[in-house]
Amino acid sequence: MSTESPPGESLSARIRGWLRAAEHAVRPNYAGVVVGAIFFAWSVSPSLLPREWIFQGLVSGISAVIGYGVGCVLDWAFRKWVRPRLPASVTRWAGLWQPSDRTRQLAKIAIMVSAAVGAAAVLARSARWQRDLETLMGMAPTATSSYLRTELLAAATVALVIGAYRGVRWFFRWLLRVLNIDWRIPRAVALPGAVLVIVVLSVLLFQGVLAKAFFSVANSAFSVRNSNTSPSAVQPQLPERSGSPQSLAPWDTLGSEGRWFVSYVPTVARIAQVTGKPAREPIRVYAGLESADTEQDIADLVVEELDRTNAWERKALVVVTTTGTGWVDSTTAESIEFMYGGDSAIAATQYSYLPSVLSFLSDKQKAADAGRLVVHAVHERWATLPPEHRPKLLIYGESLGSQGSEAAFTGLDDIRTLVDGVLWVGPPNSNRLWQQFTERRDPGTPEILPIYADGLAVRFGATADDLKHPDRQWLSPRIGYLQHASDPIVWWSPDLLFTQPDWLKEPRGADVSKSIRWWPIVTFWQVSADLAHAQKVPSGHGHRYGTTVLDAWAEVAQPADWTPELTERIRQALDEDITWEYAHK
Repeated sequence: MSTESPPGESLSARIRGWLRAAEHAVRPNYAGVVVGAIFFAWSVSPSLLPREWIFQGLVSGISAVIGYGVGCVLDWAFRKWVRPRLPASVTRWAGLWQPSDRTRQLAKIAIMVSAAVGAAAVLARSARWQRDLETLMGMAPTATSSYLRTELLAAATVALVIGAYRGVRWFFRWLLRVLNIDWRIPRAVALPGAVLVIVVLSVLLFQGVLAKAFFSVANSAFSVRNSNTSPSAVQPQLPERSGSPQSLAPWDTLGSEGRWFVSYVPTVARIAQVTGKPAREPIRVYAGLESADTEQDIADLVVEELDRTNAWERKALVVVTTTGTGWVDSTTAESIEFMYGGDSAIAATQYSYLPSVLSFLSDKQKAADAGRLVVHAVHERWATLPPEHRPKLLIYGESLGSQGSEAAFTGLDDIRTLVDGVLWVGPPNSNRLWQQFTERRDPGTPEILPIYADGLAVRFGATADDLKHPDRQWLSPRIGYLQHASDPIVWWSPDLLFTQPDWLKEPRGADVSKSIRWWPIVTFWQVSADLAHAQKVPSGHGHRYGTTVLDAWAEVAQPADWTPELTERIRQALDEDITWEYAHK
């Protein structure tokens, strides 16, 4: 169709001609545009963490596409089922009022312009919300002008997704025509046949071929990264470390994270200087994916390393279930070593090459199996010792690691029977035991800081003060959870799609915007985007727990000679070490 205008045509007529040509090319559904604009407005409302414009653009684009689809479905349902059943009087009235083409065109223009201008207006308000949230977390504020780029990225995302959908629709119609006309298959059979082909191809493509290819490539890529070693990670020579010449787990099999874990350890002199007391050489044992053939062999190797280093003679033995790559938080490890004057042993294993998020998506069962095997293997050996000569057996897991070690226990009674204390940090919302404790919390206590059975055995906190509750008895062994109100790893769940969670019904946490609201579907995408920024915020927010782990350990497994002054001296040392690690790892 030609878009050239006849000579002498007015400017307004030319504009209308261009708009008609654009509409013919794009063919928007205006009910979809209206609902999509509403979803877009919902999507730029505050979430748990401050979001950069690029993430906001992707989230808002996906939300607008979903809204557009909902609007199209509602429009189709109205035309198919509602309009034919309208009373005759309404139908006659509608028939009397037939707007002109000019009026229709102006109405369509008004819808599109209102959507664009409205999006810019809500983005300006959203930028203020972002600044408020950044202020709560002590971050530099975002300029409104830079945030307005979100609208352009969201529009591009909408165009891309709708274009892909229309491509699939074209393929479906072509396939139906081939089956029905070319192959002479009756339409009653050809239609469901075409649907079945599309469904099968989609499942194979996205859950089969693409998913397997993605995780295969990712696994290969991160296995290469696993072979890298930081220049600051040097093979230990002390027998108290895995990877040393005396170790049963060779240095080159520990993986990148394992090599850092066994090489970057506070010295005896450093521990004595910080604590002001005599110290011992800390024990750290580790088994990587390449240290043994099977998961059971890896767990057995850890026990053999504990035997070799005489770890059973120490005051405290901590079994750490790691995140996907085998990462162990240095602050957690050093907290225990400073607390116990080096008279400690820490054991950990690697179960995947993938980072925690990818490991969570591809195979959560690996984390559960690895955690179960290593905890049970260590406990079985520990239980053979005379009770008076056993070290304190403690369990630690952060993020996906907490899910791994939770899998080692059937319930609260099992934990209290098998170990002497547990600390779980930033637990994913899907953790089985976490869900049980949270859902059965005492009436009137909030989901972000629940109290379970009056805090007798299990306690939740975002700070050390949350865990203390001096007016309540905390029986041993103690189980502690650290979780921030702004940590998306704790609060992300597929249930967010269609169910408002309690943490969005109850009063918000101190670092969560009071303006945050739950919207169907949209909130799910918002919190999903927050996962990418979970650790890109200051310590004390999101998934950054920092030296609060030290306070939590002091509550869960406090040594007999512990003092508040010692806490602060160790905290200062940990802060120094964190700064050094960020600069050298």
